[in-house]
Order: sequence, then C-alpha cells, then structure tokens
Amino acid sequence: MTAAQLVLIVDDEPAIRRLLRTSLLAQGYRIAEAATGEAALQAVAAGGIDAVVLDLGLPDRDGQEVIRALRANSAVPIVVLTAREDERSKVAALDLGADDYVTKPFGMAELMARLRTALRHRLQQEGAAPVFRSGGLSVDLLRRVVTRDGQPIHLSPREFDILALLVKHAGRVLTHRQLLGQLWGVGGDVQQLRVYVRQVRQKIEPDPERPRHILTETGVGYRLAVDE
Repeated sequence: MTAAQLVLIVDDEPAIRRLLRTSLLAQGYRIAEAATGEAALQAVAAGGIDAVVLDLGLPDRDGQEVIRALRANSAVPIVVLTAREDERSKVAALDLGADDYVTKPFGMAELMARLRTALRHRLQQEGAAPVFRSGGLSVDLLRRVVTRDGQPIHLSPREFDILALLVKHAGRVLTHRQLLGQLWGVGGDVQQLRVYVRQVRQKIEPDPERPRHILTETGVGYRLAVDE
C-alpha cells in the first residue's frame, strides 16, 4: 500500500495549525508541523515532505525568504497562506517558486483543491498529458489542435502558445511575469499579454465576458480552470 502524502504545515498560529491538521488528516494526508521558517527548512531538509502549506507571516523569517531557501535545494510543492492584501506579496511568492496561494480567511475546499493541483503538477513535471480536456475544451499539445464541444477552433501561433503554457500548468496561477518571460523573454508587456488573452477567450469561451476556462487572478496573473 502506498503511504499517504506528508504535508508540512508552517504557521505560527496554533489555531490555524489545528484547523489545517484536522482538515488534512480527514482528507487522508499525513501531517508535520512547524511554527517558524527555520523549523520548516530543517523539516524539508530532513526529507520525506511531499508538500508545504506555508504562512508568509512568520516570526523569525519572512515567508518569501523561506520560499527562496526551499527552492535553492528542493522542488517540493508550496502553497502559500497570506493575510496580506497587497498583490505584490502574492506575486513575489509565486515568482520565487511557490506553486499557488490562498488568501486568509480561506475556504478549506479551496485550499484542498490548490494542494491537490500542486501535488498533481509536481508529478507531471516530465511533461503534461498530450491532450487536455476540461468543460468541453480539448487541447492537443502535440498536434496543436483545439476544439470546443467537438468543434475545431483556429488559434494563431501566439494564441496557441499562451493557451498551451496555461495547459501545462493547469489549475495553477501563473503570474504576468512568468507568462511574459516564457512567451516573450525580455520583450512584451502586460497590456500586450491581456490583448492576447482576450483574443483567446473570444475563441474558446462560451461567454467571453464570463470566462469559465481562463480565469483572471486580479493583479497577479491567470489560471486555467480544471474540472475536478
């Protein structure tokens, strides 16, 4: 029998750790806990951790510093918890290598979905499945074919590249900086990206004004929705 995945909860608030521990145990995960950034780094360095749920507001080290230190030696999935309202802290955490974020106060169902996606994506690092399907949308990455409800959709090469990048990270938020870096390198700007995303939505969304596939994370970036 395969051992349950071990999730490290990093938060200095006992009540939050207790809530997360109860919920994660109920979902079949094993749990480790840390109240400081240093303890979290030591736990991951010791091995066996499958994912980290990390609060950015730690007493000894800034959460972004912890992410940077973890990414120097580990590809462990990281889902960030943040009570910070400014979008810059979320963007910075993602750009440093966090897989996703949930803003406090958070819904447990949302956190569990983000955690499942982060774990699933880490298992797919060798390459995404050649065909992505969700909510009537089908994207064949190898043949570069897109259909909606079985009907073919023509995308320009740049439009397809944007959709393909979101598919390869389906369920995860990609920041504007990450998308621009992958698609244009040092060129491109956020407004240019928004124009292309709007064009893709016009073609793949049943109602482009109420998108169900490419979701906007305000001030952060975009996420491709996945049917659970």
